[in-house]
Amino acid sequence: MNELTLPGFAEVLAAAARIASHATVTPVLRSRELDALVGASLHFKAEHLQRSGAFKFRGACNAVWSLDAVQALNGVVTHSSGNHGAALALAARSRGIPCHVVVPEGAVAAKLANIARHGAQLWRCAPTQAAREAECERIRQQTGAELVHPYADARVIAGQGTAAMELIRQAGASLDVLVVPVGGGGLASGSLLAMQALLPDCELILAEPAGAADTARSLAADRRQVDFVPDTVCDGLRGALGAPNFALLRSHAQVITVDDADTVAAMRLIWQVMKQTVEPSSAITLAAVLAQPQRFAGRTVGLLLSGGNVDLDALPWSRA
Repeated sequence: MNELTLPGFAEVLAAAARIASHATVTPVLRSRELDALVGASLHFKAEHLQRSGAFKFRGACNAVWSLDAVQALNGVVTHSSGNHGAALALAARSRGIPCHVVVPEGAVAAKLANIARHGAQLWRCAPTQAAREAECERIRQQTGAELVHPYADARVIAGQGTAAMELIRQAGASLDVLVVPVGGGGLASGSLLAMQALLPDCELILAEPAGAADTARSLAADRRQVDFVPDTVCDGLRGALGAPNFALLRSHAQVITVDDADTVAAMRLIWQVMKQTVEPSSAITLAAVLAQPQRFAGRTVGLLLSGGNVDLDALPWSRA
């Protein structure tokens, strides 16, 4: 699929129908203590309870089940630091087709275990975007597998948009603002499609690590700024903003950048107060709200908790 193919809300609706028998309708969680702390009404979309432990299953499932029978024969290939790879492996297994996942050196062990458990073949590469893409292309040519990009794929973007669509419907069309993590931009751009159709007055705020703030720079410059080396505990948000994702998000979103220390503090708070096992890439949404509480005070806020695949042997607040 052409990288610059842009989906619309019709594709989000089609994705919802396509994945309905495979994906979980995740709950919306509330916390009186966190509401009081922020001075807002917080609605947490619990995508860490999604199949494979992350929202990524939505887009991966939509992509896999969008393939015609001939395309599906040779399976699928992708590159991923973890969650998308595990999601694609699980989606491929649900259809009985092969899955190849290129993983960068230094990926979280728990996420690699998820990928392997779902039956994918793992391929290692250097921890750069160029190395990921080159190895993916080599495997695609060698196997004939269909490339399912982690975020710059219209099928994936549409599938990810079903999470925000569910949240808007579950919250009763009352959201004033939606806070979404951003890395490559699949969830962010899919969420925008759902918001524009169902809740056009809602404000979209993207939460991004300060150590990988290419989206903030890209939106400020009105052109993609993808030449950077990510340095963040949010391993799921290290990808560079995709071209179609930027095309959808430009002029339609604002970014709050968050230091890793604040993200880890928010992660611990969610674990302690809500008793939910989320990863840093999820907790950054709460961290963004806590960083600018005056911006959210008195408002109804949706927060997407994107995943919960945590390496329990290497918690970010642990000390040797």
